[in-house]
Amino acid sequence: MKYERTELADNIGYSSVIDEKFKTSFLTVRFITVLGSRTAAANALGISSLSSSSRSYDSIAKLNEKLSALYGASLSSFTRKRGDVQILGLSSSWINSRFAIDGEDLDVEMLEIVKGCIFDPNASEGEFEADSFRITKKDLLDRIDAELNNKRGYAISRASEVAYRGEPAENSCYGTKETAEAVSAKEAFEAYKRLLETAQIEIYYISSEKNDRIPEMLREAFAGINRTPEKVVFDGISPVKEELAEVSDEFDVNQCKMVMNFKTDCRDKYALKFVSTIFGETPVSKLFVNVREKLSLCYYCACRMVSSKGTLMVDSGVEKNNIKKARTEILAQLEEICRGNITDDEIQSAMLSFENSLSQVGDVPSSYETYYFEQFCSGNIITPAERLAEYKAVTKERIIEAAKSLKPDSVYLMLNKEAE
Repeated sequence: MKYERTELADNIGYSSVIDEKFKTSFLTVRFITVLGSRTAAANALGISSLSSSSRSYDSIAKLNEKLSALYGASLSSFTRKRGDVQILGLSSSWINSRFAIDGEDLDVEMLEIVKGCIFDPNASEGEFEADSFRITKKDLLDRIDAELNNKRGYAISRASEVAYRGEPAENSCYGTKETAEAVSAKEAFEAYKRLLETAQIEIYYISSEKNDRIPEMLREAFAGINRTPEKVVFDGISPVKEELAEVSDEFDVNQCKMVMNFKTDCRDKYALKFVSTIFGETPVSKLFVNVREKLSLCYYCACRMVSSKGTLMVDSGVEKNNIKKARTEILAQLEEICRGNITDDEIQSAMLSFENSLSQVGDVPSSYETYYFEQFCSGNIITPAERLAEYKAVTKERIIEAAKSLKPDSVYLMLNKEAE
């Protein structure tokens, strides 16, 4: 495997990962911008509109017919957030050209399709074509509704709003249902043009063979855009609140949700990941073994480290009458780590979890893209083997210090409505 990153232009990065075992190629173009309440929905709709059609293939049906003719190639869009930034883009996948029956250059054909979608979209007079945009907008609204219906995910989203109040990270990457409904085809097109001109752009190409034509074609395409890129900050550590914030909502749910946020200014991300894993990321973690299994206080109880915001988030499903007990026990288990009550087996289990996760990088082309983009965001691009070595260098003392740095910040409760 060989990884390389070059700059095609100011704030346009091109990374290639060449691994001869792959039989497919994968290309992703990411647009990175500050996450904002007023722009999130328009940005999401602007980029999503690119994957459904272009001027050359001016309907979803025509585009899909062309992709099917290229041996079932795929093209899709995505919208995500990482801390304070919104990440939008297009992903495409196709079989390697050496497997083409008639010797077609599939790399070039797919890149022409992607270029057409990005630089020559299905739009006229400054707005996206009405029928295609209507479908794209409905898809986004359905996605927002689906997040609301996923009560665990919604509780985590609301907990983020509480934890990051006043920061870009409080916003959803899709915007709200109200802001999404209000976006017109013209506003979405304007958002797309703005991203093309101002966003940080990161492009990833993963295949079995290097193809120098791809970066050159992309360089030429972006050369026609008058860009004034805006700076984005990937890691914006959120300050802990002076007083613990507690927010609750009532829903028609049988199972209550509790999300507890802890914040830290510790920069030892490897030790913090150990804390999070030992605390509640695996079936042998302290939260799972003690809070869920031994004491039966939760239906589930797990945690995750949001390193870009310096936040450890614990989310659980609980009965209403067990909320106080569960909250007390969660704090007690964190205190156990702070006191150094960590066994060698717990540390070894965490290390096995890291080894397993990192060993999967490269199983499929997209896993390389996900891994190396995260490394780019963190500012230190290292291989999976080098990352594993960093974990192996972490001592018990570093884990304890990292745990001690975590301070309670906020608690969100999703409560079931009382029966009338």
